Amino acid sequence: MNERTSKPIFIDHIPDREITYEGRNYLFFSGTAYLGLPQSPAFRALLTDSMARYGTAFGSSRNGNLQLNVYDEAEAKLARWVGAEAALTLSSGMMAGQVIVNYLRGQRATFIYGPYAHPALWHDPDVQPPTLPFADWAHRLPVQIRSLPPGPVAILTNSVNGVRSDYYSFDWLPELPDDRPITLVVDDSHGLGVLNDGRGIWPQLVHKQNVSLLVTASLAKGMGLPGGAVFSSAGTINSLRQTAFFGACSPMPPAYADAFLHADALYAEGRDRLYENIRLAEKLLMPTGLFHHAPGYPVFFTEQDDLYSFLLERGILVYSFAYPTVNDRANTRIVISAFHTVDDIQTLANAVYEYVF
Repeated sequence: MNERTSKPIFIDHIPDREITYEGRNYLFFSGTAYLGLPQSPAFRALLTDSMARYGTAFGSSRNGNLQLNVYDEAEAKLARWVGAEAALTLSSGMMAGQVIVNYLRGQRATFIYGPYAHPALWHDPDVQPPTLPFADWAHRLPVQIRSLPPGPVAILTNSVNGVRSDYYSFDWLPELPDDRPITLVVDDSHGLGVLNDGRGIWPQLVHKQNVSLLVTASLAKGMGLPGGAVFSSAGTINSLRQTAFFGACSPMPPAYADAFLHADALYAEGRDRLYENIRLAEKLLMPTGLFHHAPGYPVFFTEQDDLYSFLLERGILVYSFAYPTVNDRANTRIVISAFHTVDDIQTLANAVYEYVF
């Protein structure tokens, strides 16, 4: 384990606004349950009703001779919500990314990775994504593509930097070369449910005639569902559905798809609470000068890794561990969720003030 990485804490309950560890309660400012759905009693009640109808799992191919309507209904709703023509759900965000990567490998595309591209998008375990600033990478991208031999190109990138709390601009899309087919794949795992009133990155992606757009995401973060999703044109989604990689996969549990269909009010309430909590955290934390933060985003990143142990001693657990491998340095950040209270955030701020001042 990297010496700068905090030792893991093991508990036997789902993290909420508090966790209990060795008989002591800690405020919890970590994780990715941005809207607080996994902890919501109302969402759990919906899920209980859905499980009474659909059970705990459906271990069959989505392309089998017996199919459940709930998947098509949930996918149609996801697509309408995001603004895409069509959507496809899978068992995880990692699987959603890999079904696209396998599809693109079949097209013999040349892969170009954006900074810190998530491993779900990697076509090879030894991929080393660039680490330069996103804007610098995007500025060089048209020249890089023009230098390649003729043939299809796949650009794979994250929608935001969810670790360091940076927004990414995609206004460079119209500047991409017109002389070849290009596929842009954007991993929106840390944007879906949060950005653009929950619609994620899709509304920010400009359409260009020779560029095929695919957005992939884990649903287990802001959406609170154990699955993944892909958004694209109806034709592309249909092509993905016909692949062996998709056909051989078991789907996400159908009860969660059904609960999603009935949870509009809970998602809206979660976003409203999250945005209120983010505004309060910004007001209290940003004057310290300690954090890098994209306005309106639930992550507050700091280079001061010793903040983790300082807060832990004061009964507050924040995110701090090596990612994406154990050999990487720890990333220390505070994550705000819809389940936090005003008092929770004020308590956090008071502890940060003690550290800074």
